[in-house]
Amino acid sequence: MKLIWTTSLFIIVIFNSYSQKTLNDERKATISLEIKQMFDSFHKDITKNGLESEFKYLDASSDFFWVPPGYKETLDYDTVKSILIENSKTVNFIEFSWESIKIIPLTNEIANYSGIIKCVQVDKDLNPITFKIIESGTLIKRKDGWKFLNGQSRIL
Repeated sequence: MKLIWTTSLFIIVIFNSYSQKTLNDERKATISLEIKQMFDSFHKDITKNGLESEFKYLDASSDFFWVPPGYKETLDYDTVKSILIENSKTVNFIEFSWESIKIIPLTNEIANYSGIIKCVQVDKDLNPITFKIIESGTLIKRKDGWKFLNGQSRIL
């Protein structure tokens, strides 16, 4: 089922790419800046308010899917939300920062990204842990800003 959805998304992206004007360098730079600002806000919200603050950055549509660290199959929005709620109970502090990031605007509303994120986390017993995550995905621009549409994350 996910293969059909992924193939359909790929065809839609290609169709939209041909039906829209090619993005010029200035527009690509503007989109990349918008996305970097979204990531900055996303990381600040997580540090300030914890894992549950991720919800406002996830596309809550039926098109959303993610493969979190430790999983081999895609999960839908509700499942990811449940995992975040459960994990937030074990985390006292968390901070994300990009070590590297590449943003590829495809259209005015769709972009791909990939990069490595450094994570500093302190659990409820005040045990600190630092690790890196490699992540890639697709973002979609909705009326209220850029959202994670799909992707995958792995702990390095």
